[in-house]
Amino acid sequence: MQWLTAGWRLATPDGFGSDGVPKPTIQPEPGKSLFETIEQSSLPDETTFIVHRTERSFVVLNVYPYSAGHVMVLPRRAVPSMLGLTSEEHDDLWSLVRQTYAAVNAAFEPEGMNLGINDGIAGGASQPDHLHVHIVPRWAADTSFMTSTADVRVLPMTLRDAWLRVRAAWPEPLASTR
Repeated sequence: MQWLTAGWRLATPDGFGSDGVPKPTIQPEPGKSLFETIEQSSLPDETTFIVHRTERSFVVLNVYPYSAGHVMVLPRRAVPSMLGLTSEEHDDLWSLVRQTYAAVNAAFEPEGMNLGINDGIAGGASQPDHLHVHIVPRWAADTSFMTSTADVRVLPMTLRDAWLRVRAAWPEPLASTR
């Protein structure tokens, strides 16, 4: 993956994100998915970019976004597909998808949204052991073609700024975060 940055605006030394904040390399713990490891870590939410948690689900900013504000909604328990969810997990996940959609819409005022699940490796999932729903804000003149044609993404803001914006637009109080 290549990234285009405005070098005169942001410094990105090794080990740091485009926002200048150190980014720890998180590897899945034995017996846990990458997302379970992130959600259950003792790291603060501003480091992991977790936006919100419920009893059974959570929202995290995608650190390899297609556009600013690209988030993922996940069950807290790793399941590889929709068929592995309990009824309670299913209901909680989809309720949280709707809340997240509202927050991203309010935060970024996009002209449209992509919502999607990449199920299994053949379905495009890079983390096939943990179901996740992508919510991607889109604009008519965005640069989405770059990822598919050049493996490059153009982001107009830092991950931290996108995280702060989504949290500020959340439709309910954020008492459940660390």
